[in-house]
Amino acid sequence: MKGKLKNYAIQFIKEIIPVIAGILIALFIDNWNSERKDKAYVNQIFSTINSELNESKEDIKDIIPKQQSLIDSLEFHANNKNITVLNIVMKSKGIYIPQIKLNAWKSVSSSKIDLIDYKKIAELSYIEEQKQTLSNKSDFLMSFLYNNVNEVDKNKKQTLKMILMDIVQTEKTMQKAIELFQKK
Repeated sequence: MKGKLKNYAIQFIKEIIPVIAGILIALFIDNWNSERKDKAYVNQIFSTINSELNESKEDIKDIIPKQQSLIDSLEFHANNKNITVLNIVMKSKGIYIPQIKLNAWKSVSSSKIDLIDYKKIAELSYIEEQKQTLSNKSDFLMSFLYNNVNEVDKNKKQTLKMILMDIVQTEKTMQKAIELFQKK
């Protein structure tokens, strides 16, 4: 009886070792394949993020001189009681606010953020915060403008100028943050 039990045990061990080895090899291959797919996914996401940030940076670069022109016009016409805020804005061809694109970052931040280095997460989160700040300031600008389009008062023109200067500063900060992110 002991001999039979010993033979069954040896037979069991001979059969289970290849099964365990096969399972371990399959797990190793699966992990390796998952890591390879995750790397490819992260590379694709960062390629898309960089493209979006390049477009955003170019948009900021193109818009800042237009905003500066409006700021200069507001300064120039500040004391002129015959020109309304609306006239100044129209002479400067309107108000321009850049489009900041972060769609790829939003998609990865809500699903596979654990695949990304913390420093990159922090930098992209900062850019996203600056985008929200810019959006809030732009909303305030439009509200102020809407309420004061027919004003000729120097203080209203100076206030609009200060709001625009604040927006330009936020855009420059965002532009630097994008450049810093892209250098790494």
